[in-house]
Amino acid sequence: MITDAQFNEELRLIISNAIREDVGDGDHSSLACIPANATGKAKLLVKDKGVLAGVGFAKQVFEYVDPKVLIETHIHDGSQVRYGDVAFYVSGSSQSILKAERLVLNAMQRMSAIATKTAFYVNLLEGTGTKILDTRKTTPGIRALEKWAVKIGGGENHRFALYDMIMLKDNHIDFAGGITKAITKTKEYLANHNKDLKIIVEARNLDEVKEILNSNGVYRILLDNFNYDDTRKAVELIGTTCLTESSGGITEETIRNYAECGVDYISSGALTHSVHNMDLSLKAV
Repeated sequence: MITDAQFNEELRLIISNAIREDVGDGDHSSLACIPANATGKAKLLVKDKGVLAGVGFAKQVFEYVDPKVLIETHIHDGSQVRYGDVAFYVSGSSQSILKAERLVLNAMQRMSAIATKTAFYVNLLEGTGTKILDTRKTTPGIRALEKWAVKIGGGENHRFALYDMIMLKDNHIDFAGGITKAITKTKEYLANHNKDLKIIVEARNLDEVKEILNSNGVYRILLDNFNYDDTRKAVELIGTTCLTESSGGITEETIRNYAECGVDYISSGALTHSVHNMDLSLKAV
């Protein structure tokens, strides 16, 4: 994953772009009927159940919009919530609260849905030693929020983007002329460009697993669309040479079975691309 500094810069860009998109040259609805010096208080009301995520981000949004706005946190990120809970109170300029409202809600609803689904998957894997990973199948422009939510839900982040890890998938391998050529060229590229990036290589069958193992320096082998039997055989072949990851069409019904094959990780795009937003609202008090 990227550094904390890079991650924080991603968050700053998300906030600035979202406010630009939503506010433009002004929140004219609020400017039209609420005095500039008016103050108020609102609560973040939970109208659903699951794992709350995005409180930390909401604080950053309010800070960006108006540093004078105060947040009184009652429920922290990663907590289980239910209908009627109040996550936090926000007080200060009424115009500032309204300016930030939609970005806060949109982000928290999405992040809480992802954290809830991740926590569900983590629970399915309990006791196996296998960890759940996200993917790059994220909403364009808000990847940092969605990967943050996965962490809040108890999962782990895969690479953040194309630049922080090497991942040789089927198309890379085929375009490069095969697994061995792809790995060899990758090592040469990293050496020539003085880059220290971990290498993950996708295998489509056991023969490809064996070929990957003939090359040193692979960090993790991704077992793509393997059945249970071949997954167990692959794990046995790989041993402690490198880490293992199962991926491809794994569902909540099958994830436990794959974990029991002994893989270190299971990656799932569903954590971020197939969720239903948690119902939250910001209400004046």
